Amino acid sequence: MSLKNIAALTLALSLLGGCSVVERLVYRIDINQGNYLDQKDINTLRYGMNKEQVSYVLGSPMLVEPEYPNTWYYVYYHKPGHDKPEQKNLILTFDAQNLLTGLSGDYQAGPNFTAPIN
Repeated sequence: MSLKNIAALTLALSLLGGCSVVERLVYRIDINQGNYLDQKDINTLRYGMNKEQVSYVLGSPMLVEPEYPNTWYYVYYHKPGHDKPEQKNLILTFDAQNLLTGLSGDYQAGPNFTAPIN
């Protein structure tokens, strides 16, 4: 093999192999959408809180379906630049008197969830 062929082969391999390296060097912004919630926010929720109190603590829900107005959806989506996306959901249910009765999703109910409201 001539020096010219070796140089061309080395250049071709470095360009093809460098695509994955170059991809990681390009800056990508983090994408955050929805309601960011901490577990400490969830811990302040109590069984029997009305919708106004829950909205004050957590903010407006991401989704309230017209057919099921007593179910609130809090959704948080986080896409780091080069990493896998993460999504967390919190689903709150209310009874006919607009009082909080249930909590489900990716968050756990706080230790005082069933404690009475003062």
